[in-house]
Amino acid sequence: MNSQVPVAARKVLGEDSPTIKTRRSVAGNDVAVLSAIYEEDVNIANWHRELPEPLRCSVEHLLDLAPAFGMSLMTTPAKAYEGVSEVLPKNYQGPLAEDVAEIVEMFCFLFDLKRAGLRLTALNEAMCPRFHVDKVPCRLVTTYSGRATEWLPQERVDRTKLGMGYLGLPDSDLGLYKSADDIRTMRSGDIALLKGEAWIGNENGGLVHRSPNLTGGARRLLLTLDFGG
Repeated sequence: MNSQVPVAARKVLGEDSPTIKTRRSVAGNDVAVLSAIYEEDVNIANWHRELPEPLRCSVEHLLDLAPAFGMSLMTTPAKAYEGVSEVLPKNYQGPLAEDVAEIVEMFCFLFDLKRAGLRLTALNEAMCPRFHVDKVPCRLVTTYSGRATEWLPQERVDRTKLGMGYLGLPDSDLGLYKSADDIRTMRSGDIALLKGEAWIGNENGGLVHRSPNLTGGARRLLLTLDFGG
């Protein structure tokens, strides 16, 4: 093809395609499954966990009490409980802060981190509605309530179509994936590690994912953790 064709156009036409890597998902009912993220060909490790009833009730109470709740902080495992508790509504009581602190401790232990970037947000609309990859080494995501993160298996996605939202078409019309059956969805309560593009050796292998569409007054409480050093 003519070398004078603009770079963006060559990408649309299929040139300059990234090297496609083999990547797979791992899931299980035991927390130990999360360690599989260290395997080179794994780009999502998902722990299926069931939230205990007191925690579920606590989460729904928070969403009723503070439907626009949101917080972010850089924290250590030792200070996570205190940090989250200080930001929660004064008249709110429940085990949420304790659960978040336990997840922070687990995340930092797994990756030998001293700190983690924590974000806990109540949502009534999709935060990242288009399929994308994260420019981070790895991100933990868990949805305490509501619809959970959607993602595409590596073999079901045409990565040359990523980032083409500027064409004004929905992902379903861009050829990013072939059918809605290709889309996988985490369950509420699941804790997943999503390997990103900045993980060493994972360029063009980061998990392709998006936030779910929320309609009809649906709500969601999302926790994410990132490397903090």
